[in-house]
Amino acid sequence: MTGICAGRVAAVTGAGRGLGRAHALALAAAGAKVVVNDLGVGLDGDGGGDATLGGPALRVVDEIRAAGGEAVAHGGDIATAEGARSLIATALDAYGRLDTLVNNAGFLRDRMLVNLDEDDWDAVVRVHLRGHFLPLKHAVAHWRAESKAGRTPEARVVNTSSGAGLLGSVGQGNYAAAKAGILGLTLVAAAETARYGVLVNAIAPAARTRMTERTFAETMAAPDGDAFDAMAPGNVSPLVVWLGSAASAGVTGRVFEAEAGRITVMEGWRPGPTADKGARWTPAEAGEAARELLARAEEPQPVYGAG
Repeated sequence: MTGICAGRVAAVTGAGRGLGRAHALALAAAGAKVVVNDLGVGLDGDGGGDATLGGPALRVVDEIRAAGGEAVAHGGDIATAEGARSLIATALDAYGRLDTLVNNAGFLRDRMLVNLDEDDWDAVVRVHLRGHFLPLKHAVAHWRAESKAGRTPEARVVNTSSGAGLLGSVGQGNYAAAKAGILGLTLVAAAETARYGVLVNAIAPAARTRMTERTFAETMAAPDGDAFDAMAPGNVSPLVVWLGSAASAGVTGRVFEAEAGRITVMEGWRPGPTADKGARWTPAEAGEAARELLARAEEPQPVYGAG
C-alpha cells in the first residue's frame, strides 16, 4: 500500500477498539504494517485476554487485511516487562523493523477520591502510566541499538494523555494523575531520545470510546443522518498518522488536543506573574504577594465535571 507511512512498521497498544482501532486502521490505510495489541479486557480492566482466541486484536487484523493492508496481532500485557518486550519483538519478527509506537491502551475505574481504594488507583496508574513507560523503554532500546550501529532511525512515539491529565477531572483522580504523568514522561523521553533519531509527542483526544460514551453519553452520541460525527474516533487518527510518519520531522516534546475537526497545540506550564523580595518572606507577606500575583494571573480553566 502507498501513503504517508508506506514502508513503515507501527505498533499500537489497546488497538482492539475505540481510538486504538481507529489509529491502527488509519496507519494501515496510510501504508504502514501494523502490530495490533489488545489484551481483550473489559472497560474496568477485568477479564482475561482473548486476542489469541479471535478477540479484538485479531478482528482488527482481519479488517486491515480485508482492506489490503498488512497486520499481525499481539495479545500481551504491555504493562509487564515481558509483554512490552514481546510487543517490540513481534514487530521485528514479523517485519524486521519498528518505526512507530502508538501508546494508547487504558481503562477506567472512576471513583471520587474518598471512595477510591488502592487497588483501583494502582490498576489505572499501572495500565496507563506503566503501560506507556515499558513499551517506550523497549522500543527506545531497539532504536538506540540501531543508531549506535550506524542505522539512525526516523522513529516516532505518540503517547495518549487526556483533557483529564491537562486540567483534572472530577471523579477520576487515578486516571487524571496517570494521564498527567504521561505528559511528564513525554517531555523527558523527547529530550533523552532525540540523539537516537526518536521523536516523542503526545495527544489529548476527545472521542467516543467505551471509556467516554458511558460517562458523557449525551455529548458522545452519534448524530442522525449524514451530519458530521464530531466524536468519531477516526477524527483523531489523521494527526496520529502524521505524527507517526517521517513527515513530522522536527516535531518533538509537544502535546496536541484533537477533537472533531479541531487540533490545538497545548502550551503547558509557563511562568506567570512573579514577585521577588530578595529575602525571606513572612507568611503574611507571602500571602499578600500571592494574592497580588493571582489578581494579575490568568484564570485557570475549569476542572472537567466541576460546577
